[in-house]
Amino acid sequence: MASSEPSAPISTGPVEGRVRFRRFAAMAVPAAAVTATLVILTAEGAIAAQFSISGIPFTVTADELHGEGFEQFGLLDNTADGSPNLTEQNGQQLVMVSAIRSASLTNLCQSISIGGTNLVIRAGRGSTPVEAKTLVVDSDQLSGDAAFTNISIGQDASTVDKVPGVTGPLGDFAQQADTVVIKHLRQNNWATTASAFTLPGLNMSFSDTGC
Repeated sequence: MASSEPSAPISTGPVEGRVRFRRFAAMAVPAAAVTATLVILTAEGAIAAQFSISGIPFTVTADELHGEGFEQFGLLDNTADGSPNLTEQNGQQLVMVSAIRSASLTNLCQSISIGGTNLVIRAGRGSTPVEAKTLVVDSDQLSGDAAFTNISIGQDASTVDKVPGVTGPLGDFAQQADTVVIKHLRQNNWATTASAFTLPGLNMSFSDTGC
């Protein structure tokens, strides 16, 4: 399953490196809020509807993520009115939005701490990976070994076009690429949406440890 330059240089080949965008969303401005349930499927597609986040983060890991069509920009998520979460932040959370048109994830693990235990979801552990369409993830931390093709950095977030229907606020910093591959992916997430999510070998259980 993260959160980031003047003009927009274009790379003609893979760009590799450690991905840590904890401060990426610091350039964000208030925008539409999205949801933070464990797995959300929206019939109309990601970001077609607006949601308030729960304010409870969850962890996502994968041995490898492969994506076709990649966008990333900053946003400010908001909790529902009266929520007991994120009160010290006035119910707001800065995030980096990572959107992928078509994604596959090998050995996916997702966990959330609930009352002293962890709800753990695992899928895609065999030869068939997890598949997602119009995958949009709000994170405040992302790490892994990443490679991009034809990356554009510093683009206006309102002009990104690699994921149909998904753009950021006018004047915000963004980057996009034709493809992205992240090995040893680890994310601290606040929201996930997808227009379709296929989870082969799905297993849900409670555990003393998370992902």
